[in-house]
Amino acid sequence: MGIGELDREAHVPAESSAAAAPRTLAEALRARGDEGLAALLRARPDLLSPVPNDLTQLATRAGTRASVVRALERLDRFTLQTAEALAVAPDPAPYSVLLALLTGDDGDPEIEAALPRAVEALREQALVWGEDDRLRLVRTARELLAPSPQHPSPTGLGPTVAEATSGMSPGRIQEILAAAGLPATHDPVSAVASLTRLFTDRERMGALLDTAPSEALAVLDRLVWGPPYGEVTANPAPPVRWLRDRGLLLPASPRTVVLPREAALHLRGGRAHRMPEPHPPALSVLREYRPQVVDSAAAGQAYTALATVEELLKSWNQGGPAVLRAGGLSVRDLKRTSAALDVTEQVAAFWLELCYGAGLLASDGEADERYAPTPAYDDWLDLPAAERWARLVSVWLTATRTAGLVGAQDARGRTLSALGPDLDRAAAPEVRRRVLTLQATLPPGSAADPETLLARLRWERPLRTSPNVTGAGGAGAGGTGSAAGSGAGTGDRRAAHSPDLRSRIALWTLDEAEMLGITGRGALSSPARALLNLPLAEAAPESVTGGGVELSLAASRAATLLAPLLPEAVDHVLLQADLTAVAPGPLQRPLADMLAVLADVESKGGATVFRFTPGSVRRALDAGRSASDLHAFLTAHSRTPVPQPLAYLIDDVARKHGHLRIGAASAYVRCDDDALLGEIMADKRSASLRLRRLAPTVLAAQTDPATLLDGLRSMGYAPAAESAEGDVLITRADAHRTPARTAPAPVPEGPPVPDPTLLGAAVRAIRAGDHASTAVRKERPEAASLAGGELPRTSPAETLATVQAAAMTGSAVWIGYVNAEGAASQRVIAPVRVEGGFVTGYDHTADEVRTYPLHRITGVAELAEDQV
Repeated sequence: MGIGELDREAHVPAESSAAAAPRTLAEALRARGDEGLAALLRARPDLLSPVPNDLTQLATRAGTRASVVRALERLDRFTLQTAEALAVAPDPAPYSVLLALLTGDDGDPEIEAALPRAVEALREQALVWGEDDRLRLVRTARELLAPSPQHPSPTGLGPTVAEATSGMSPGRIQEILAAAGLPATHDPVSAVASLTRLFTDRERMGALLDTAPSEALAVLDRLVWGPPYGEVTANPAPPVRWLRDRGLLLPASPRTVVLPREAALHLRGGRAHRMPEPHPPALSVLREYRPQVVDSAAAGQAYTALATVEELLKSWNQGGPAVLRAGGLSVRDLKRTSAALDVTEQVAAFWLELCYGAGLLASDGEADERYAPTPAYDDWLDLPAAERWARLVSVWLTATRTAGLVGAQDARGRTLSALGPDLDRAAAPEVRRRVLTLQATLPPGSAADPETLLARLRWERPLRTSPNVTGAGGAGAGGTGSAAGSGAGTGDRRAAHSPDLRSRIALWTLDEAEMLGITGRGALSSPARALLNLPLAEAAPESVTGGGVELSLAASRAATLLAPLLPEAVDHVLLQADLTAVAPGPLQRPLADMLAVLADVESKGGATVFRFTPGSVRRALDAGRSASDLHAFLTAHSRTPVPQPLAYLIDDVARKHGHLRIGAASAYVRCDDDALLGEIMADKRSASLRLRRLAPTVLAAQTDPATLLDGLRSMGYAPAAESAEGDVLITRADAHRTPARTAPAPVPEGPPVPDPTLLGAAVRAIRAGDHASTAVRKERPEAASLAGGELPRTSPAETLATVQAAAMTGSAVWIGYVNAEGAASQRVIAPVRVEGGFVTGYDHTADEVRTYPLHRITGVAELAEDQV
């Protein structure tokens, strides 16, 4: 809708506009109450950025292409089908015509009952305006949804007879009339009208089709539901020629014909859509369990999730993989991480992205930039297990980063890497919450069938799940290959084999919710219902959205419900003679940290098995523990006696530990036993270290100390690093942390939904601005020659006198004002004080008291008597 069309009513009194039927969208908005305007701004928050000056500007903004596309994308399937039907109906269209396009000749009580809701939804979002006898689809929406060769209609209908014959010669139109048995006319306009009346007359059209060859009817059957275009040769077959001669196929190009819309509607029985869907698909139950079984399974998965996050970040304690130059993790490092966690690469990417989104993992910002845990990870570890879980799932629920995209390619053919850029998808939080909310509509303990869940999501947002902006429809133009080609389009087949992004996010949500313990065996758990602010006992109603409380409070409630279901941490292990220790449950934090240094994890599950090796014992000694400390630790935390093989292992490693000392020269090795140094020099495996003897007890190396340490340890020795003062250096596994980092903020999808306070203020400001823009002022004789709507200029003395008089009488005036930036505007003010070269008054346009310098007022006029 053009700005000029919207502005025509700018100077029409509000009373006269309200009395008559609206002529423009701006007038329709002006007739709404405050609640109606607030509902529009709530449904389309992009219209508030920034707040429109008046209702004319609001209507203009509501008709822009970007805003209309965004509004159409948020319509459910039946409401969108209603808009599509209006796009192929006459403009304006009575409600009865719209109803006939959706129900057809036979009628449909379900559609008749659902249609008022759909029309009201379109009206609320300012996509449709006008009374029921003159429904109008906004121009931009009609352009997006109406049929054209470049953008086929979602209904599968083609152009009207008038549109298809717009470039046809008058003689050819008369030939079509003669072949169809119609009398000749004197001009092309009446000829087209005559042909249109034939195609819309059920009896006469039926009689014409009764004379058609069966092969011609078969061609029509293949085109009737779309696409309506087909290619023909220079010498078409007799059935196609019969249809073309009578206007049932009209030329769209030299080699393409199209089935006119009126003829297609007759063949369809008056229906614009093959299958209108007034109601959403019902969710079906795949499996049913007792709620207690679901909660137990979910709690087990929640504990596994916490253990996986700890294992991942603990393995990166000393510094993780390097950051790619373009950002993110390399494919090789992702494979190593998946192998370390014993999961697939896609699952490993999910855990990495979850840690990154929670602020537990970040790059360290050093010259050789690497990933490492953040200080927030240490704070997270100090929380109770249930609160740690609640923190993770809260982040996951609102995150826009989508781990499922890792490994895919972007629009430029570049592979998307874990922790890298371009993984944000604004629709992810909405889809996740909607998937979980839909699952909550089933009885507790019921797992939803994924196919019906995806069908429901596609019904709720059909344009978001179609390959193009206008909703896929039936097929591309000219895609049949011939007039008798296939009636199914390539868009639907492509969608079947390549799921849309929202469907893929929904499937990823089901898998990720299971891994996080939000669902158990596919059914929503009680803590998850609390997280979504849903009822716990009965099936959640459709109206529950989970937005009534802050997410932090909901997460706290979920943690309270989960805490009794998690296994309690134990303070002991069971030592065995085969140099292993069995943890019968999750270990308390100090015990788990120490055991992680002293032993290696051999297997995980309900009971974790640790194995003691010379390397793991040496690791504990490197961390500053002595042999006596290790014996005391094991004795204190084992329910079984310390086995003799384990005690011997600790003593043997401790006896050798630190016998060799390594420092930095580049590097050196010193030892009081010169025979031991001679043994090292004679060993062929030391050749890569390039050692040479400086003194009987000192060897020099041409490698750095870390490489020398690793080399001698690989040869079976137990060297210790020392400082410049000769003291043993103690290494700790948790030494490396990044500087404090802020977790990545979600990338929202457009402006957020405004709160009631902002909505109320915006409606008041728009009303005030509209009052100012539509107020009628008194005409001045000297302004008769000025263009309409232009405020006449007044002298400074006249301006001062007029505003002083208005301040004394309490009346409002119309002023022209130029601000300090040179921007001109017209405002309605009620002056209350005039002094010192300034006028202070209530500004109806801004809905607040303001002060204006008199020298910046370019002109002033009194309002008409009926506007005061």
